[in-house]
Amino acid sequence: MDSTPTFSRFDDAYKTRTAPWVIDEPQPAIVELQRAGWIHSKVLDIGCGTGEHTILLTRLGYDVLGIDFSPHAVEQARASAAEKGVDARFEVADAMNLGSDPGYQTVVDSALFHIFDDADRARYVSSLHDAVRPGGLVHVLALSDAGRGFGPQVSGADIRGAFGEGWVLEALDTTTYRGVVQEAQADAIGLPVGTRVDEPAWLARVRRV
Repeated sequence: MDSTPTFSRFDDAYKTRTAPWVIDEPQPAIVELQRAGWIHSKVLDIGCGTGEHTILLTRLGYDVLGIDFSPHAVEQARASAAEKGVDARFEVADAMNLGSDPGYQTVVDSALFHIFDDADRARYVSSLHDAVRPGGLVHVLALSDAGRGFGPQVSGADIRGAFGEGWVLEALDTTTYRGVVQEAQADAIGLPVGTRVDEPAWLARVRRV
């Protein structure tokens, strides 16, 4: 896979409000995950972006923290929560360095895992292991290599390979990831800017040993 995109690329996308993953609503796959009973407090929404999942889960009564490396994302997430009247918590933090206090029962990763190259993926999964309680779950929603190039894509083998020792991969299902076509995706997708698309994706459920 290509190298992990630079931090500035993501922060600039939030700053200019051209992030194709910002859809102003939770991902349908994450909504269904919650309805099916797979999310339990304490929850970490990692790479939370503009905070749709943190806001949703806070509103539903979960103890949840949304983190993102982009200050602009966190600023927008806090503003969105305030506008909606939801007392959601957000912090600027590094997914690669979550600390060694395994306090989380559930981690929700919506479109973070798939941005990493092989080396960074290993660092990321190690960081997750430090932050999740034994028996806790990590849910990974990632664009699939069956897609049209909407963004970084991963294979099922990439996910299985990343979560090796210290993890049990309980499920690896096909689903969709919703996005909004921006100029960077228009040619690959063949649709005009502003079009909403549901692209092929994986939804993995991984349990920390």
